[in-house]
Amino acid sequence: MSPSSDPPRIFDVQRRTARLERSERTLARADFLHARAAENAVGSLEALMRTWPEATDLSAHPGAFAAALAGSAAAQRVGPVKAVGDRAARAGPGAAPPDLANGSQDLIVSLMSLHWANDLPGALSQIRRALKPDGLFLGTLLGAGTLKELRGVLTEAELEARGGAQARVSPFADGFDGAALLQRAGFALPVADVDRVTVRYPDLFALIRDLRAMGETNVLAGAVRPLTRGILGRAAQFYAERHADAEGRIPATFEIVHLAGWAPHESQQKPLPRGSAKMRLADALGVREQTGEG
Repeated sequence: MSPSSDPPRIFDVQRRTARLERSERTLARADFLHARAAENAVGSLEALMRTWPEATDLSAHPGAFAAALAGSAAAQRVGPVKAVGDRAARAGPGAAPPDLANGSQDLIVSLMSLHWANDLPGALSQIRRALKPDGLFLGTLLGAGTLKELRGVLTEAELEARGGAQARVSPFADGFDGAALLQRAGFALPVADVDRVTVRYPDLFALIRDLRAMGETNVLAGAVRPLTRGILGRAAQFYAERHADAEGRIPATFEIVHLAGWAPHESQQKPLPRGSAKMRLADALGVREQTGEG
């Protein structure tokens, strides 16, 4: 393979792996996004009267899905859920799913992990190949609207102090491109659904503590100049001035993109007209959509 065909190196996998390792001790303090993603995935399974004897979880933190499934009506229809791969594989998805032969899995789940992939289309293609014909993939990643407030105030504070600013928040994928990404990877009947959650914090530093507990802090590749306490303090001031509510709490937006796609099989319905892949997940599964605050 020539160097020009290699995927771009967006994230530093070594740094991401180290932060994921630290977060395994702290995630319980801030696991609300993982729990929400897992509950959505399990809800999708409950709506489908099928069985999945071979099931694998490729999530960065694989325990959330198994915990949500344990109390579900779908639990008896899903075989033992295997969490495969070492921490580095879960931290930087993109290579072939470890220990998964082509066409070996009925169900693959990847929650809150794929937004760290340096090659997202490649990671999805490898997942699709590991599925049996008519096997199901359920995935969740953070979308473009995530932490939009934080991105803005950090940029403003660093520009003011240094006359230039580095990227401090990951370049998340547009959620409305999710179905197209699945199509590109070879999935049949791909659908994507965007779930926006607003969480309120007393200040910027409380938000940062949660991000660290999740293992979701910046690991963009390349040299990163550390932010000073002065810049962070100024960013906290901007955050409060621009976004705080009447009680002084600041909002943090998280955009959760839910994906679902099937490995192709001759029994599946024919593709619908161009553009129809961008339907809501609830419509595709034939269930009533539920909304709620995070």
